[in-house]
Amino acid sequence: MELQEIYKRLWNDYTSQNPSVGKVYNLFLYEGETINHDHIAFRSFNDHRVNIDVIARPFVERGYEARGEYHFKRKKAYARHYEHKEDPSLPRIFISHLLTEQLSDYVQQTVERIMEKSPQDTFGSEELIFSKTLWGTPNYGVYQKLRDESEYAAWMYAFGFRVNHFAMKVNDFQQFTELERINNRLKNEGWVMNPSGGEIKGSKQQLLEQSSIMADKIDVAFEEGVHRIPACYYEFTKRYPDARGNLYNGFITSSADKIFESTNHYEDDKNG
Repeated sequence: MELQEIYKRLWNDYTSQNPSVGKVYNLFLYEGETINHDHIAFRSFNDHRVNIDVIARPFVERGYEARGEYHFKRKKAYARHYEHKEDPSLPRIFISHLLTEQLSDYVQQTVERIMEKSPQDTFGSEELIFSKTLWGTPNYGVYQKLRDESEYAAWMYAFGFRVNHFAMKVNDFQQFTELERINNRLKNEGWVMNPSGGEIKGSKQQLLEQSSIMADKIDVAFEEGVHRIPACYYEFTKRYPDARGNLYNGFITSSADKIFESTNHYEDDKNG
Protein backbone atom coordinates (compact mmCIF):
# COMPACT_ATOMS: atom_id res chain seq x y z
CA MET A 1 0.00 0.00 0.00
CA GLU A 2 1.27 3.43 -0.91
CA LEU A 3 0.96 6.27 1.60
CA GLN A 4 -1.69 8.01 -0.49
CA GLU A 5 -3.80 4.86 -0.44
CA ILE A 6 -3.49 4.67 3.36
CA TYR A 7 -4.55 8.31 3.69
CA LYS A 8 -7.47 7.75 1.33
CA ARG A 9 -8.75 4.69 3.18
CA LEU A 10 -8.49 6.48 6.51
CA TRP A 11 -10.26 9.55 5.13
CA ASN A 12 -13.06 7.57 3.51
CA ASP A 13 -13.78 5.66 6.71
CA TYR A 14 -13.59 8.83 8.80
CA THR A 15 -15.95 10.81 6.57
CA SER A 16 -18.46 7.98 6.15
CA GLN A 17 -18.71 7.47 9.91
CA ASN A 18 -18.93 11.17 10.88
CA PRO A 19 -21.49 13.31 9.01
CA SER A 20 -20.00 16.64 10.07
CA VAL A 21 -16.62 15.99 8.48
CA GLY A 22 -17.76 16.23 4.89
CA LYS A 23 -19.96 19.22 5.67
CA VAL A 24 -17.13 21.12 7.35
CA TYR A 25 -14.72 20.19 4.58
CA ASN A 26 -17.14 21.39 1.89
CA LEU A 27 -17.96 24.56 3.81
CA PHE A 28 -14.38 25.80 3.52
CA LEU A 29 -13.84 24.28 0.09
CA TYR A 30 -16.79 26.31 -1.22
CA GLU A 31 -15.20 29.40 0.32
CA GLY A 32 -12.28 28.81 -2.01
CA GLU A 33 -9.84 27.53 0.57
CA THR A 34 -7.09 25.01 -0.20
CA ILE A 35 -7.60 22.18 2.25
CA ASN A 36 -4.64 20.15 3.40
CA HIS A 37 -4.22 18.29 6.65
CA ASP A 38 -1.76 19.14 9.39
CA HIS A 39 -1.98 15.76 11.09
CA ILE A 40 -3.88 12.50 11.43
CA ALA A 41 -4.41 11.09 14.92
CA PHE A 42 -4.85 7.59 16.31
CA ARG A 43 -5.55 6.12 19.74
CA SER A 44 -4.61 2.75 21.18
CA PHE A 45 -3.73 0.79 24.33
CA ASN A 46 -0.34 0.30 25.92
CA ASP A 47 -0.28 -3.37 25.03
CA HIS A 48 2.75 -4.74 23.16
CA ARG A 49 0.43 -6.02 20.42
CA VAL A 50 -1.09 -2.62 19.61
CA ASN A 51 0.98 0.13 21.26
CA ILE A 52 2.33 3.25 19.57
CA ASP A 53 5.21 1.41 17.92
CA VAL A 54 2.78 -1.06 16.33
CA ILE A 55 0.31 1.59 15.12
CA ALA A 56 3.21 3.65 13.72
CA ARG A 57 4.79 0.77 11.81
CA PRO A 58 3.01 1.27 8.44
CA PHE A 59 4.08 4.92 8.48
CA VAL A 60 7.65 4.33 9.68
CA GLU A 61 8.12 1.77 6.92
CA ARG A 62 7.11 4.47 4.43
CA GLY A 63 9.45 7.21 5.53
CA TYR A 64 8.09 8.60 8.79
CA GLU A 65 10.18 9.03 11.93
CA ALA A 66 9.35 9.88 15.54
CA ARG A 67 9.95 13.50 16.52
CA GLY A 68 8.13 14.59 19.71
CA GLU A 69 6.73 12.82 22.75
CA TYR A 70 4.02 13.93 25.15
CA HIS A 71 2.91 12.82 28.61
CA PHE A 72 -0.72 13.23 29.69
CA LYS A 73 -0.63 12.52 33.41
CA ARG A 74 -4.26 13.32 34.17
CA LYS A 75 -5.59 11.20 31.31
CA LYS A 76 -2.95 8.52 31.90
CA ALA A 77 -1.86 8.53 28.29
CA TYR A 78 1.37 8.89 26.34
CA ALA A 79 1.83 10.07 22.75
CA ARG A 80 4.36 10.58 20.00
CA HIS A 81 4.17 12.43 16.74
CA TYR A 82 5.86 11.40 13.51
CA GLU A 83 6.96 13.39 10.49
CA HIS A 84 7.96 12.24 7.03
CA LYS A 85 11.72 12.43 6.60
CA GLU A 86 11.67 13.57 2.97
CA ASP A 87 8.33 15.29 2.36
CA PRO A 88 7.36 17.88 5.00
CA SER A 89 4.08 18.55 3.17
CA LEU A 90 2.71 15.17 4.24
CA PRO A 91 0.51 15.19 7.34
CA ARG A 92 2.10 14.49 10.70
CA ILE A 93 0.97 11.29 12.40
CA PHE A 94 -0.03 11.70 16.07
CA ILE A 95 -0.42 8.45 18.02
CA SER A 96 -1.36 8.08 21.67
CA HIS A 97 -1.93 5.05 23.83
CA LEU A 98 -3.70 4.66 27.13
CA LEU A 99 -1.46 3.65 30.02
CA THR A 100 -3.83 0.94 31.15
CA GLU A 101 -1.40 -0.21 33.83
CA GLN A 102 -2.13 3.04 35.68
CA LEU A 103 -5.89 2.50 35.65
CA SER A 104 -8.17 0.30 37.75
CA ASP A 105 -8.21 -3.48 37.72
CA TYR A 106 -11.56 -3.28 35.92
CA VAL A 107 -10.10 -1.30 33.01
CA GLN A 108 -7.02 -3.52 32.83
CA GLN A 109 -9.08 -6.70 32.86
CA THR A 110 -11.51 -5.36 30.26
CA VAL A 111 -8.70 -4.38 27.89
CA GLU A 112 -6.98 -7.74 28.36
CA ARG A 113 -10.26 -9.56 27.73
CA ILE A 114 -11.02 -7.77 24.47
CA MET A 115 -7.45 -8.11 23.28
CA GLU A 116 -7.53 -11.85 23.86
CA LYS A 117 -10.92 -12.05 22.13
CA SER A 118 -9.53 -10.37 18.99
CA PRO A 119 -7.97 -12.26 16.06
CA GLN A 120 -4.29 -12.18 16.97
CA ASP A 121 -3.02 -12.23 13.39
CA THR A 122 -4.55 -8.78 12.77
CA PHE A 123 -2.26 -7.21 15.37
CA GLY A 124 0.76 -7.83 13.15
CA SER A 125 -1.00 -6.70 10.00
CA GLU A 126 -1.09 -3.36 8.23
CA GLU A 127 -4.86 -3.72 8.37
CA LEU A 128 -4.80 -3.01 12.12
CA ILE A 129 -5.30 0.75 11.74
CA PHE A 130 -8.49 0.08 9.74
CA SER A 131 -9.81 -2.85 11.76
CA LYS A 132 -12.14 -1.09 14.25
CA THR A 133 -13.59 -3.26 17.07
CA LEU A 134 -11.81 -6.54 16.53
CA TRP A 135 -13.49 -7.86 19.69
CA GLY A 136 -16.97 -7.70 18.21
CA THR A 137 -20.08 -5.85 19.37
CA PRO A 138 -19.40 -3.83 22.55
CA ASN A 139 -21.53 -4.00 25.68
CA TYR A 140 -23.16 -0.72 26.70
CA GLY A 141 -22.87 -1.46 30.42
CA VAL A 142 -19.13 -2.02 30.04
CA TYR A 143 -18.86 1.15 27.94
CA GLN A 144 -20.58 3.21 30.66
CA LYS A 145 -18.40 1.77 33.40
CA LEU A 146 -15.26 2.52 31.40
CA ARG A 147 -16.53 6.06 30.82
CA ASP A 148 -16.85 6.59 34.57
CA GLU A 149 -13.09 6.21 34.81
CA SER A 150 -11.73 7.13 31.39
CA GLU A 151 -13.47 8.65 28.37
CA TYR A 152 -10.44 7.53 26.35
CA ALA A 153 -10.87 3.88 27.39
CA ALA A 154 -14.59 4.00 26.60
CA TRP A 155 -13.95 5.50 23.15
CA MET A 156 -11.41 2.80 22.30
CA TYR A 157 -13.77 0.08 23.50
CA ALA A 158 -16.64 1.38 21.35
CA PHE A 159 -14.69 2.27 18.19
CA GLY A 160 -11.43 0.34 18.24
CA PHE A 161 -8.62 0.79 15.76
CA ARG A 162 -9.47 3.56 13.35
CA VAL A 163 -8.48 7.17 12.79
CA ASN A 164 -9.54 9.40 15.68
CA HIS A 165 -9.41 12.72 13.82
CA PHE A 166 -7.90 14.74 11.00
CA ALA A 167 -6.74 18.32 11.50
CA MET A 168 -7.05 21.01 8.81
CA LYS A 169 -3.92 23.03 8.09
CA VAL A 170 -5.13 26.61 8.54
CA ASN A 171 -1.73 27.91 7.39
CA ASP A 172 -2.80 27.04 3.83
CA PHE A 173 -5.99 29.12 4.04
CA GLN A 174 -6.28 32.47 2.27
CA GLN A 175 -9.44 33.94 3.83
CA PHE A 176 -10.18 32.10 7.07
CA THR A 177 -6.67 32.62 8.40
CA GLU A 178 -7.63 33.04 12.07
CA LEU A 179 -9.08 30.31 14.25
CA GLU A 180 -11.51 32.74 15.86
CA ARG A 181 -13.09 33.43 12.48
CA ILE A 182 -13.23 29.71 11.67
CA ASN A 183 -14.82 28.94 15.03
CA ASN A 184 -17.42 31.69 14.66
CA ARG A 185 -18.36 30.51 11.18
CA LEU A 186 -18.80 26.96 12.41
CA LYS A 187 -20.88 28.05 15.40
CA ASN A 188 -23.09 30.14 13.11
CA GLU A 189 -23.66 26.99 11.06
CA GLY A 190 -24.72 25.12 14.21
CA TRP A 191 -21.64 23.20 15.29
CA VAL A 192 -20.53 22.93 18.89
CA MET A 193 -16.90 23.84 19.49
CA ASN A 194 -14.78 22.10 22.10
CA PRO A 195 -14.81 24.63 25.00
CA SER A 196 -12.28 22.86 27.25
CA GLY A 197 -9.44 25.26 28.05
CA GLY A 198 -11.09 27.86 25.80
CA GLU A 199 -12.25 27.41 22.24
CA ILE A 200 -8.71 28.21 21.03
CA LYS A 201 -6.03 26.15 22.74
CA GLY A 202 -2.48 27.49 22.67
CA SER A 203 -1.33 30.89 21.41
CA LYS A 204 0.91 32.69 18.96
CA GLN A 205 3.51 32.93 21.71
CA GLN A 206 3.46 29.13 22.03
CA LEU A 207 3.71 28.91 18.23
CA LEU A 208 0.60 26.75 17.87
CA GLU A 209 -3.15 27.35 18.06
CA GLN A 210 -5.74 24.58 17.87
CA SER A 211 -9.51 24.30 17.97
CA SER A 212 -12.01 21.56 17.16
CA ILE A 213 -15.67 20.78 16.85
CA MET A 214 -17.11 18.32 19.32
CA ALA A 215 -17.35 14.79 17.98
CA ASP A 216 -20.42 13.75 16.03
CA LYS A 217 -22.90 11.72 18.03
CA ILE A 218 -23.67 8.63 15.98
CA ASP A 219 -25.76 5.50 16.42
CA VAL A 220 -23.62 2.62 17.65
CA ALA A 221 -24.88 -0.95 17.95
CA PHE A 222 -24.25 -2.39 21.41
CA GLU A 223 -25.29 -5.79 22.72
CA GLU A 224 -28.19 -4.11 24.53
CA GLY A 225 -29.31 -2.10 21.49
CA VAL A 226 -28.39 1.11 19.67
CA HIS A 227 -27.10 4.14 21.58
CA ARG A 228 -25.95 7.56 20.35
CA ILE A 229 -22.44 8.34 21.50
CA PRO A 230 -19.65 10.74 20.41
CA ALA A 231 -17.43 9.30 17.67
CA CYS A 232 -14.80 11.43 15.86
CA TYR A 233 -14.20 15.14 15.38
CA TYR A 234 -12.46 17.63 13.08
CA GLU A 235 -9.61 19.84 14.27
CA PHE A 236 -8.04 23.07 12.99
CA THR A 237 -4.40 24.03 13.55
CA LYS A 238 -2.42 27.17 12.93
CA ARG A 239 1.37 27.13 13.33
CA TYR A 240 3.67 30.11 13.79
CA PRO A 241 7.37 30.60 12.94
CA ASP A 242 10.01 30.48 15.63
CA ALA A 243 12.85 33.02 16.02
CA ARG A 244 14.64 31.44 13.05
CA GLY A 245 11.60 31.72 10.83
CA ASN A 246 10.80 28.00 10.87
CA LEU A 247 7.23 26.88 11.52
CA TYR A 248 6.81 25.05 14.81
CA ASN A 249 6.31 21.36 14.07
CA GLY A 250 5.46 19.87 17.44
CA PHE A 251 2.47 19.83 19.74
CA ILE A 252 1.72 21.41 23.12
CA THR A 253 0.84 18.86 25.76
CA SER A 254 -1.56 21.12 27.67
CA SER A 255 -3.44 21.97 24.46
CA ALA A 256 -3.54 18.39 23.18
CA ASP A 257 -4.89 17.32 26.57
CA LYS A 258 -7.92 19.56 25.98
CA ILE A 259 -8.29 18.52 22.34
CA PHE A 260 -8.65 14.91 23.56
CA GLU A 261 -11.89 16.02 25.21
CA SER A 262 -13.55 16.57 21.83
CA THR A 263 -14.80 12.98 22.14
CA ASN A 264 -16.20 13.47 25.65
CA HIS A 265 -19.94 13.21 26.19
CA TYR A 266 -21.83 16.51 25.94
CA GLU A 267 -25.46 17.54 26.18
CA ASP A 268 -25.90 19.81 23.18
CA ASP A 269 -26.83 18.29 19.85
CA LYS A 270 -25.31 19.92 16.79
CA ASN A 271 -26.48 19.77 13.22
CA GLY A 272 -25.56 16.81 11.08
